[in-house]
Amino acid sequence: MDIRLQGDQIGVQVSGVDLRAIDDAQFARIYQAWLDHNVLVVTGQTLTIDDFLVYSRRFGIVTPHPSKSTRHPDYPDITLLGVNKFNADGKLNEAIYRRGAEGWHTDGAYDPVPFKATQLYGIAIPDTGGDTLFASGYAAYEAMPDRLKTRLDEALGAFTYGGRRQSTALLNPEDRARPPAMHRIVRTHAETRRKSLYFDPGKILFIEGAEQQESDDLIEELTTYMIQPLGQYRHKWSVGDVVIWDNRCSYHKAAGDYPPDQDRIHWRVSIQEFPAERQMAAE
Repeated sequence: MDIRLQGDQIGVQVSGVDLRAIDDAQFARIYQAWLDHNVLVVTGQTLTIDDFLVYSRRFGIVTPHPSKSTRHPDYPDITLLGVNKFNADGKLNEAIYRRGAEGWHTDGAYDPVPFKATQLYGIAIPDTGGDTLFASGYAAYEAMPDRLKTRLDEALGAFTYGGRRQSTALLNPEDRARPPAMHRIVRTHAETRRKSLYFDPGKILFIEGAEQQESDDLIEELTTYMIQPLGQYRHKWSVGDVVIWDNRCSYHKAAGDYPPDQDRIHWRVSIQEFPAERQMAAE
């Protein structure tokens, strides 16, 4: 097993392993590398959906994504990214083509129990473009001035799938009016115990306890701290790459720049914390 850093503060790559055959000791090394570096890439895999799900479940509880329309018809725990991006009239469906490219975000903030991690497996990769960008929430928190850390240390943010823009096109109508989920803006990681900025400008509605203008001002200011120069990693995909990121302490977005006539298809799983980790997070 070869483990190599990809960025100054975020991103690590593992090669020389077959994820279908790793033992507990090997997985422990992979898991620790992921905790240490937020985003983990394993290259050169040949997986079935069942293989992918078995490996994903070593990280936590795999749960279906709320976008029911993009779930695999036979495996609801799997989201299919990049398929059916053209409508019946031949027009490009921007919601599918640019999914994940609308801005920096974290997955699952709209749920009362947000996603621990998201994992993708590269099935079809375009000749150019289609990268995924990542940034460290630890680096964002460390860059915040002390006055902001103090102001937000116990503050809760209200998050919904569509946020203030009400971008809910990928949800079924019955799922579009869910009440907001409340989460701490300054989050202590359940396992590393490090503090990070838990934030998503596209999903946050308001900061609890702040007047509307102050809430809007705080949201705008926090957005400026999300992406730090040394806290970034850009992944260029190859077929067979497995990439997992920690939603508790990182942000990501798709580049959204690949040729529409080429395929960019991934299997995706959403992963929640094990009960013991959830208890650690609450303490």
